[in-house]
Amino acid sequence: MWDLANGKLLRTINDAHPPGTAILHVKFTDDPTLAVCNDSGGSVFELAFRRVMGMRSCDSRCLFSGSKGEVCCIEPLHAPPDFRDHPITHYSLLAMASLTKILVIGLKPSLKVWMTFPYSKSDPSSVPQLAWQFVPVQKTVNPILAFCKGDTVHFLLVKKEETGTIHVIKQRQLHLSCDIISLSWINSRTLVLVDSHEKLQVVDRPSQEVLETLDLEQVQLVYNSRHFKSLATGGNVSQALALVGEKACYQSVSSYAGQIVYLGTKSAHIMALRNWRERIDCLLKQEHFVEALSLAWSFHEGTAKAVVGLFGDPVKRKAVVSDKMVEIIFQFADHALKKCPEQGKIQVMEQHFHDVVPVLVDYCLLLQRPDMLFNQLYARLVENTVAKGVFLESLESYIVADRLGHLTTPIMRDLLAHYHGNGMMDSLERCIVHLDVTSLDIQQVVRVCWENQLYDAMIYVFNSGMNDYITPMEKLFAVIGPPLREGRSLTDEEVVMGNKLLVYISCCLAGRAYPLGDIPEDLVVQVKNQVFEFLIRLHSANWSEEEEVFPFIRTLLHFDTREFLNVLAMTFEDFKNDKQALEYQQRIVDILLQVMVDNPDFTPSQVGGLFTFLARQLAKPDNTLFVNRKLFDQVLEFLCCPDDDSRHTERQQVLLELLQVGGVVQFNEERLLALAEKAKFYQICEFLYEKKHLYDRIIDCYLRDPLRRGEIFSYIHNLLSMPGYSPEEKKAVKDKVRGHMQELVTFDPTKSADLVVFHFSEEVQQIISEFQDDQLLFKFLSCLLEPREGHHPGTLLLQEHDLHELLLDLMSRFAPQQLLSFLQTSQHYRLEEAIQITQKYHHNEATAYLLEQKGDIQGAFDVLLETLKEKLSVLTTEADRGDEEERDGESTLTTVKDSLDGIIALCHQSSQNLYQQQREVLWFPLLETMMASQKLVKGLNAKHTFEVLKELTMKVLNCMSSFISLPAIIQRILQDPVYGKGKLAEIQGLILGMLDTFNYEQTLLETTTSLLNHDLHWSLAHLRAAVTRGLHPRQDYCNICLQQYKRRQDSAEEIIVFSCGHLYHFQCLQQKDCGWGFASELQQRWNCYKCSSSKGGRSAPSTEQKRGRTTSLAQTCVSSVHHDAGAEADRKKVFAEATLDLQQEQSWDQLRCLYRGPSRLSVLSELSHSHSSEKTGLLISAQAGSENFQLKLSPPPLLEE
Repeated sequence: MWDLANGKLLRTINDAHPPGTAILHVKFTDDPTLAVCNDSGGSVFELAFRRVMGMRSCDSRCLFSGSKGEVCCIEPLHAPPDFRDHPITHYSLLAMASLTKILVIGLKPSLKVWMTFPYSKSDPSSVPQLAWQFVPVQKTVNPILAFCKGDTVHFLLVKKEETGTIHVIKQRQLHLSCDIISLSWINSRTLVLVDSHEKLQVVDRPSQEVLETLDLEQVQLVYNSRHFKSLATGGNVSQALALVGEKACYQSVSSYAGQIVYLGTKSAHIMALRNWRERIDCLLKQEHFVEALSLAWSFHEGTAKAVVGLFGDPVKRKAVVSDKMVEIIFQFADHALKKCPEQGKIQVMEQHFHDVVPVLVDYCLLLQRPDMLFNQLYARLVENTVAKGVFLESLESYIVADRLGHLTTPIMRDLLAHYHGNGMMDSLERCIVHLDVTSLDIQQVVRVCWENQLYDAMIYVFNSGMNDYITPMEKLFAVIGPPLREGRSLTDEEVVMGNKLLVYISCCLAGRAYPLGDIPEDLVVQVKNQVFEFLIRLHSANWSEEEEVFPFIRTLLHFDTREFLNVLAMTFEDFKNDKQALEYQQRIVDILLQVMVDNPDFTPSQVGGLFTFLARQLAKPDNTLFVNRKLFDQVLEFLCCPDDDSRHTERQQVLLELLQVGGVVQFNEERLLALAEKAKFYQICEFLYEKKHLYDRIIDCYLRDPLRRGEIFSYIHNLLSMPGYSPEEKKAVKDKVRGHMQELVTFDPTKSADLVVFHFSEEVQQIISEFQDDQLLFKFLSCLLEPREGHHPGTLLLQEHDLHELLLDLMSRFAPQQLLSFLQTSQHYRLEEAIQITQKYHHNEATAYLLEQKGDIQGAFDVLLETLKEKLSVLTTEADRGDEEERDGESTLTTVKDSLDGIIALCHQSSQNLYQQQREVLWFPLLETMMASQKLVKGLNAKHTFEVLKELTMKVLNCMSSFISLPAIIQRILQDPVYGKGKLAEIQGLILGMLDTFNYEQTLLETTTSLLNHDLHWSLAHLRAAVTRGLHPRQDYCNICLQQYKRRQDSAEEIIVFSCGHLYHFQCLQQKDCGWGFASELQQRWNCYKCSSSKGGRSAPSTEQKRGRTTSLAQTCVSSVHHDAGAEADRKKVFAEATLDLQQEQSWDQLRCLYRGPSRLSVLSELSHSHSSEKTGLLISAQAGSENFQLKLSPPPLLEE
């Protein structure tokens, strides 16, 4: 122990810790007479220093023994000078980190453990770290312990309760992606970490953000591995502590008063946080002006991290930082002007200033220093033309966002000139309407706005600058009025002006400023009255004799009647008790009527819109308007004028809107109905009929109206389905629908059928009887009898036989191609009647299908055969004509093929259930028909047809060979004149085909037999190997008595070994009653006692038959014979039994079941049976009706042994 003031050795302590261990840490507490130390054995000792009578002594006390867990890091709580009186300092807290947990103990007033905290899972080589810091939390300052082992830093808040106990609260964790080897606080908000790659990281604790990373490789940090491995004392440390020591650098890092010292091999390095000015200056040196301003603004707002050297008072802080920022702004501006590229493209210069000027403007406005922006800064930038332009353009976004409302006169003048000169008129307009008018040269701005069509800006200047709300209207009317009066179409620009005018009038009348904001409250009424007075003027200021009265209202009506009336309607909503406004309202309505009624310049839609507007105003409960009711009758005549067919839909819609308003608008309904019918206003008629509940008449309206005829079905369905209509009304509608049913079916048969199914199911027969047109009836019935999902009233009625048979009759006449599909899907016709209908119209395929369904296979065959003969005769006739009608011949061939496919399918399907003789009656006539047709087409012109017919004959032969014996087929072929008389060459193809079939089937049979034999041999070989496999006991003792099986030397004893590997004495198994089966001892069947008891005790014989490990596959009884003294020493084992027992037989049966395919032996027997039977095909190419069995194998090679 040294006195650093004079370098004197004060004391040497020899008995502070056990010998043979290295000291890892020695640390003083806040009490100078108390220190703690930690050795490489993992123990912690308290050292109490005393000085008595000039003699220095030291008492050592063990605080923690290394036998309970090795401590490798200790950290006493040191209070800074400001917190010497903190209540927690009286406890002299000490944090200790072992390899598995941390402990917080109090050394005073008596030794006490306040907390233990285990680590989460981490790398065993990670170094535990501890660091204390006093931190302000919720207006109080308490110590926080930061600790880590690995990549997660935990924080524990330690506070003293009023009761005197220490309370530890866990705080939010900090997760990092590195292995931490050093942890230090640099201030109450900032931590400094070093990871295993020697990277220093500065971390802001509240935000958990890594603020800076620094490489410490050049420091060459000193590690404490020698001490942790205790190399000086023989290295007697645990492996875990030695592993941690690889990365330990506790003695190389020390922190105090905001500084951290790192010890390197050749130097020591001090790390400290820069103060706020140094941080800014560092960026300025690197010419990072934008980053410097951003950092300074974060200091200004108090959002910066790890701040050193700034006032706590926000006002003082902002004042100091503002001055620094102003200084940076001027530096930045000078630097930008100095570094501006003098040569090159103008775009490069623009980009250079675009990166600088908006930043300067932004920070000037953030600091609320527009004076600096417009005076000093602008004065510097104006020297460069490009910089000046960028400056003026960058002001736009701040003006539009209302962050900059007032510009100095010189800048406003320059802004106007720049935007005007560069054609940025939209941007100029956006700026003007947000600026304070007092900074504008009103005359110049108005002139520029009018010349460049900046109407919003012009209106804003007149309104805000001169409180003049009328002059802008006059100017706009002067532009759009003349073309509208002359009847010319407006240009796009004039349409925009007209729309702006309407919106402007609407804003003025509603008390809103245009284009944004509100009119001052003291001017609202005055402006409204001025606008009304302007609108109702009899003439404009510069009127001529040609001008009609009320030019302004007339212009607006011509421009957009509906929108102008909407503006008036919105305005009239606000008129309650304002007498003056009500007078204006009545005056405007009178003018509207005077201008529009009886004026051919206005369309019906416009006039109707006016009267709809008036009707809505009159319908209000507090209405004060007066309108002559005769005018409404006049409008009615005008809209229902039958002479004018133009705008029919428009006029009807206008009248409908007028009627729907209701209220005071009452017309004579009889007269209105007569006019509507005359004008073909069917929607008006519907409206009137609905009021009178004459719903049947509405159906006539729908039928007559070509535009809405398709909606009639949904209307009828809704009316008949929904409640709210009386039975009499529904009956009247039903009668009307019945009367117009044929008309409805003509329009849409499907929807008509749905209507009948749901609402007229009981009157189907009557409806059908009223049809005059059979083709229409066919369409109706086709839709009516289509299958429908769900249950509905007509389901049962639509299953009547008469309806289906009537449809069948009509289908036979009008759509014979649909007959077969109908017969196959429908089930509600009678077979006999259906057969009569199809025979009546000679539809043979349908007749054959019905006869087959009836069970008359021969009849069906005869009908189809007759059809085939007819088609064959047509084919042979065409073949004789030659190549003239080749296309017709191809289509006839196709019909013949289809007909033949149909008859083959019938024969194939029927032959399954017929005797041999009955099959021949079906197949041979077909074969004869095909062979007979070949005789008729022999000739040069019909070679193709002959080949096709021969191919079709082969197809018949191939199909019939599955059902007719080959000798019978050969005999019939040889009897035929075509093949019977002639040379062998003509029937060579048939004979070779039979031989190919024979070879194929023989090869198939041999291959299948070989496969089956191979499978059987494989199964038996595996079974034999399993049964004869030797058994290997797991232990050399009995699993019941636990004695070795040679327990008695004097007697011979049998042992039993199971396939599970367990071994038992014969007598032990007998005592446990594990045998079952036959009574005789030799044939007793045994059960493994251990396996069966582990599966739930002894098993009864019935359960033994289940598969499992409780029974052995092959049990072997081994007799152990021991001779008397002098006999052979070694034991001889004799097989007492080697026959298959019951379990083995069961196993064999199970194995056979496993390898028994669904048809292995049966396939073999069937193959041999079919080989000898008559069901053998002639040709391989196509076996109709088979399961596509097309295995083609080459015969196996012949091997001579």
